[in-house]
Amino acid sequence: MVAFDERLRDPVTGLPIELFSWEEVEKELRPVRIRTERRRGRDVTIIENLPFSKETMKSFLKEMKRVLACGGTYKDGYVLLQGDHRYKVAKLLKEKWGIPEEQIEVE
Repeated sequence: MVAFDERLRDPVTGLPIELFSWEEVEKELRPVRIRTERRRGRDVTIIENLPFSKETMKSFLKEMKRVLACGGTYKDGYVLLQGDHRYKVAKLLKEKWGIPEEQIEVE
C-alpha cells in the first residue's frame, strides 16, 4: 500500500502534484514531427508537436510563410504549409527557433 504522502508527490521529481502542469512538460518533451503528405495531387508539409503557445504559433506560421514563400495554416494543433519544405523547416527550427536537433524528426 502506498503511503499518503507518496500519493501527493510526483514519483519522478518528488514535487507536489499540484505544482506541476504535466501537459506543458509533455508538450516540451515530445519530438517535433515534420512530414509531407499528398493532398489533392499536391504536396503539403505538416509540422506537429511544436512546443509553442497559440500566440507564438501564429508568429511562427507567419514567418514560415514569409521565408518559404508559400501558403499555410494552423489548425488542430499542427501547422500545414503548401509544398515540400521538410528540410528547410527543420533547419529554421534549429537555427532560429532554438529547438534542439535531437528533438526534430523529419520523415
